[in-house]
Amino acid sequence: MALQRMLSGDPSKSSKVYLAIGALSLAKAIAVRKDRERFRRELLDAGLFLGAGLVLRRFSTMKAQKRQEIESQLPNWAAEAMRSESASRGLQALAKQRLGSRSEPEPEPTLRDRARGVISSL
Repeated sequence: MALQRMLSGDPSKSSKVYLAIGALSLAKAIAVRKDRERFRRELLDAGLFLGAGLVLRRFSTMKAQKRQEIESQLPNWAAEAMRSESASRGLQALAKQRLGSRSEPEPEPTLRDRARGVISSL
C-alpha cells in the first residue's frame, strides 16, 4: 500500500484496522507456535501491522493537534467557515479544479507526431 494512500482519509480509523489485523496475526502466531517457520512469518506480520497501526495513531493525534493549532490562530468567523460542510465541499471542488489540470502530465508526442513535425518544418 502506498504511503500517501495510507495517510489519506481518517488515519485514526485506519490505525484501528491495522491494530486489529496485527492482534489477529499475533493470535494466529501463538496458535501455530509449534511450526517455527510459520510462527516467525506470522509474528513478523503481526509486528508490521501493529507498528503501522501505532504510527497511524500517532500521525492522527499530530494531525489533530496541528489542525487545532491552526484553527486557534484564525479569527472565529474563518474557523467556523472551515468547519461548515458546504464550505468544505466548495473548497475541495476548487482545489481539484485548480490542481487537477496541473497534475495531469501532457502526453508525449508519438513517433507519427514527431515525424509530421519534422516534415512540416521542411
